[in-house]
Amino acid sequence: MTSRPHRIASLLILALAAVASPSPGAAAGPAAAPAGEDALRGVIPGAQIAFLDSLERSAFRWFWELSDSTTGLTPDRAPTPSFASVGAMGFALTACPIGAERGWVTRAAAAERARRTLRFMARASQDSTDHAATGAQGFFYHFLDMKTGRRFEKIELSTIDTALMLAGALFCQAYFDGSGVAEREVRAWTDTLMNRVDWRWAQPRPPAMVLGWSPEEGFLPYDWGGLNETIILHILALGSNTHRVAPGLWSAYTRHYRWGSFEGQQMLGFAPLFGHQYSHVWIDFRGIRDDFMRAHDLDYFENSRRATLAQRAYAIANPSGLRGYGERLWGLTACDGPIDTTFIVAGRQREFFSYSARGASFTRVHDDGTICPAAAAGSMPFTPRESAEVLMAMRADYGTWAMNRYGFVDAFNPTLDFAARVPYGRVVVGRGWFDVDQLGIDQGPILAMIENARSGLIWRTMRRNPFIVRGLRRAGFQGGWLDAAPADWK
Repeated sequence: MTSRPHRIASLLILALAAVASPSPGAAAGPAAAPAGEDALRGVIPGAQIAFLDSLERSAFRWFWELSDSTTGLTPDRAPTPSFASVGAMGFALTACPIGAERGWVTRAAAAERARRTLRFMARASQDSTDHAATGAQGFFYHFLDMKTGRRFEKIELSTIDTALMLAGALFCQAYFDGSGVAEREVRAWTDTLMNRVDWRWAQPRPPAMVLGWSPEEGFLPYDWGGLNETIILHILALGSNTHRVAPGLWSAYTRHYRWGSFEGQQMLGFAPLFGHQYSHVWIDFRGIRDDFMRAHDLDYFENSRRATLAQRAYAIANPSGLRGYGERLWGLTACDGPIDTTFIVAGRQREFFSYSARGASFTRVHDDGTICPAAAAGSMPFTPRESAEVLMAMRADYGTWAMNRYGFVDAFNPTLDFAARVPYGRVVVGRGWFDVDQLGIDQGPILAMIENARSGLIWRTMRRNPFIVRGLRRAGFQGGWLDAAPADWK
């Protein structure tokens, strides 16, 4: 099996991008659609809805066809051979109810796939003294061997990737509520996984949550703080009753928030769009607020909408003169890239990157002209018109090179359009660099957030999950649908 070393080397870069430095009312968003209807109808043209349906189904197909049907192990990327990604497994689990609801697979087949995945993970080796185990203390290593499910090389135990996997499990637990054996086991295995995670163990510098741990080095020297993709991690930790953490976890996370302005938008800042999307896959933040958001008279949904619009405005302004940027091309997030080097392009020196956490905000601008379609697709609930328009434009302008059976490739860069030897992907002279892979952690937001925009399926299902409700309440969230949840879930 081969791997992409630049993907592993970038993990610390992504972590540092997500960790804070040590030192008017919310938009409603799309409503949940009644069965058989589509909330986007009347919001965007029918042709765009049809395209989004095709794009969503292609992303589902990626997870369904490429995840191991026995173990549920999901590749980090494909078609390049790779290790399994625990975070991608969370999105693969999330895909199961979506596929059943859309009729792309039967409910029985989807429940069985979820059951096998959860059973494998629950039974996998958990041993902090075994350097090749699958996990320890209820957490899982970031990457696993695709054949054995054991730790890949010397990768770290990842708190956020464990949380993404668990979020997918909780969605399956809430959705598969039937009396059949497979659906009962989905619920039972999810409880097993959730109840054994020792969240307090992952607080070596309490009350903050650590990024990760390895048996060789111990705990990483970084804790999560400041807005990023880990809201879901903190909510799950707070929602646990078996290893309950103190409420101070949430204030330790939020005290590093940075409020500012970018491209005409006042918002809580984080540059790559995945930080404004991941937690929203499973939690409906419309109308619910913690102390910070109450003080700014908005919610996290509205904040993500502003962050998306600011990125779009940045691309239209195009301060660096990158090729193609504008209303027909925008969207920066963590994704593949062509190469780590500098070229002279049209008389101007430009630096390019391989896998990197690209983004644009008042906190940071990190941009080499590489666009990730998941940035726009993952923002569908926040900006349905703008996201649908740019996705249609990408297909029209770059589809010949940027699309395949599984939808858009992970990323492409029209600025690198000259003959150049690159280690990843391909250069089409006159058109740009194009990836050859899709990544599970980018396919996931495409699938899930298009579905949330169309039907609200994940959101309304997860409102029934006590782990989520307890975690939100313990973090201080109030309002909207949360106030209507069972009062004893606290």
